[in-house]
Formats: sequence, C-alpha cells, structure tokens
Amino acid sequence: MYAQEMKLPEGKKCAAFISVNLAAEFFWLSLDKKAAEMPKTLSLGQYGMTHGLPRLLGLLDELHLKATFFVPGKTAETYPDKIKEIADRGHEIACHGYEYENFGLLDTEEQRERIGKAVKAIEAACGKKPAGFRAPIGDLMLETLDIAREYGMTYSSDLYDDDRPYFMKTNEKGDKILQIPQQWANFDLPYFAFNYRPAFPFGQGRVANYSNVLSNWKDEFTGHYNHHLCYNLQLDPQSTGSPGRFAMLREFLEFMCAHEGVWFVTGSELVDFCKQDEGAYVSLRETKVV
Repeated sequence: MYAQEMKLPEGKKCAAFISVNLAAEFFWLSLDKKAAEMPKTLSLGQYGMTHGLPRLLGLLDELHLKATFFVPGKTAETYPDKIKEIADRGHEIACHGYEYENFGLLDTEEQRERIGKAVKAIEAACGKKPAGFRAPIGDLMLETLDIAREYGMTYSSDLYDDDRPYFMKTNEKGDKILQIPQQWANFDLPYFAFNYRPAFPFGQGRVANYSNVLSNWKDEFTGHYNHHLCYNLQLDPQSTGSPGRFAMLREFLEFMCAHEGVWFVTGSELVDFCKQDEGAYVSLRETKVV
C-alpha cells in the first residue's frame, strides 16, 4: 500500500467526515464582547440556528447521511432543543469549547473548567456526553486535548498536518487520542462569513463566488477520493444555510454520494475502526509539547 494512503474498510475508496460547527452568535461574541449589544451582528449567528440548521438536518436525512456536530457549551445552553433534535436524529455530538474561547490563551485550570462546563451543558441538552473535541477560535495547547481525553473524548479534529486520521500522544505517559486533520479549503466559514463591525475578515475581503467554492470542494474531494484519504468537510449553518448557498451545498453532497465506495463516517466510527490496527494510523511527524 502506498505510504500516504489511508487504510479503509474493505471495498471503500475514501472516508468522508462531515463535521458541523454550531458556533451560532458566539462566534461573533468571541471577536468582540460588545457584540452582545449589536443585534445586527448577533443575528448573523442566530440565522444559522433558526434557518440554516433545519435546512441542513433535512438534507442530511434526505441523503441518509450522519454528521458530527461540534457544539459549544453556550450553544447547548441557549438552544437545548436544537441539540437534542440533532442527537435524536442520530447524529454525533462533540465539544467545541464552552463559549467559543481561544484555548491557546488559557491556563490549564481555565481550560479544564471551560471543557467541564461544556460537557455538562451538552449532556444536559441531549443526554449524551460529547464524543470528541474541536477547538473554537484561535489555537490550543497539547494539554487541551489531554483534558478532553480525561473527559472521555476519543478524538480531536484540530490539526492540519495530514490527510488521514492518526493517533497522537497527549501526554508523556503515552495516552492517545485520534486526530482527524482538517484543511481551511474545506471549511465554509472563511469563504462566506462577513461583517463590517466587528470586522470579519479583518482585511474586509468579500463573500466568495459560490461556483468557485463548489469547484474547490469538488477538486479537493476528488483528490482525497483518488488517493484513498479522509475528506473532512467543515460546515457552519450560518455560512451555508442561506437558500443560494444551500443549493450549492446540496449539489456538493450529491456529488460526493454519486461516487462509489465513499465511507461516510462519524468521529466515533473512525475511532472504533482505527483502533483495530493502531499501527496503521501513525503521523509522519511526532507532535511535540511546546
């Protein structure tokens, strides 16, 4: 087997990890706390929960796809019925921090407190503890993933160093968590999120051309498919939940489904499969504690 390919279940040609970030209005609050008094700005995130999310859930049902939803604790506290509905429809719930904070700026105890609060809020909303972790805005520490592991999370989708999942050590004792790498090109938010105040993006670029984004995603997926890798699609309903963008998303998901041998998989399903042969899921570099 070519060293860069991913070991897959028999008959499968690539893995497809559909991940959804439910940042809601807390994305905008993370940029500027004054946004709490800016209803126009908050409405950008609220739209994702009230309109984008129902559209997405309906499409996933129609195509018989299961996704992994990364939920901040604050989102679970603010929209508990939405989180319960997601879980009741058979999707996986994972942790996306507590209030969309930058874990790279928090000390160990602050990180433990925030993750603990998020776990409690998510479990209260849907009756299930989060299965995995994705850091919100900014960076994270290696200890962040070790704390997530201590809370029972078995995977993370945070790093950019591979096209395949791999087990990474989170402490000097050798405890591990499965890393499901991501790429900016496969994330809808950088293409579509825009606001004047607080400014996002900071350079004030413009909303991307939908046809160009669709072409990018098709090229990326085709590359992952042809090389037998793990395609990680990141969505946020406030980005691709509007009618025009939703049509683009529908076309892309149908494009993926039309390919033979695509293994649509949740984070926990990846962990269970990869655990059968941990030696086949090793990073080409050793993650260092900085």
